[in-house]
Amino acid sequence: MLNQDQTQDFDALLPGHSTVDGASRRTALKVALGVGYAATAMPIMAQTAIKTPSDGLTTGEGIYDVEGFSVPFFHAAPESKKNLPVVLVIQEIFGVHEYIADTCRRFAKAGYLAIAPELYARQGDPGSYGEMAKLMAEVVSKVPDAQVMKDLDGAVAWAGANGGNLKKVGITGFCWGGRVTWLYAEQSKNVKAGVAWYGRLVGTSTALTPKHPLDLAADLKAPVLGLYGGQDGGIPLTTINQMKDALAEAGTKGNAAAKASEFVVYKDAPHAFHADYRPSYRKDAAADGFKRALAWFKAHGVA
Repeated sequence: MLNQDQTQDFDALLPGHSTVDGASRRTALKVALGVGYAATAMPIMAQTAIKTPSDGLTTGEGIYDVEGFSVPFFHAAPESKKNLPVVLVIQEIFGVHEYIADTCRRFAKAGYLAIAPELYARQGDPGSYGEMAKLMAEVVSKVPDAQVMKDLDGAVAWAGANGGNLKKVGITGFCWGGRVTWLYAEQSKNVKAGVAWYGRLVGTSTALTPKHPLDLAADLKAPVLGLYGGQDGGIPLTTINQMKDALAEAGTKGNAAAKASEFVVYKDAPHAFHADYRPSYRKDAAADGFKRALAWFKAHGVA
């Protein structure tokens, strides 16, 4: 949990604000970012869960302001270093819990300022839910894509004001965050490259989620590496092939980001194969994917 000093530090993190109102502070503090695992993700596979040490790193929690709302986030970076490449680490459906915090630490060990905003903060605390159906119905289904995009812009702005190099910004996300990675690579002018881990590519258009990655392939602004599982029951290979075709067509029409985008499908891997704390974890695919992610960011000017 956050201590009193960390609570006071939140005030200083809001650009242009000397204090944070009580309601905003309570909103920020109710999410214990990076502390423990989400209840809905149980059971935890303790024998495989990776714990990256924080030695040599600066890590912590904070908030930044987006249109008057205080967005909580977890961050990690190499200690006492500035002008760092930035990577946005986008949560699974379970929010910013220990696994996402550890992923930030892994990127920090590789030289990045990694920041993971809690993108459900306006809708509720995912850590307080023990049932997937209720989490989906009461929180996740109520999160607008437009809100997420603005909150990510806010995360980029915070990074730029706190040691990050905004000429070197990447984004990576898992499951729910994998889809968001594709969306932000289409919208943001700051992002140089993205790595999407098993994010859905197609879906039903709604008022809150009007477009999906397949709909945006022709307008991609940054190349995306898609890392997917061949045994993913929720993401058929047919949808991956649809996305490949859409990217190829966009590439023939002059979209360099679409042309440069790639997929790697681990034929024996299920959904969430990178989630080392869950039974779906596949060590070899996860390690290879992370290695490819680092190489992708380096190749496309993020590192």
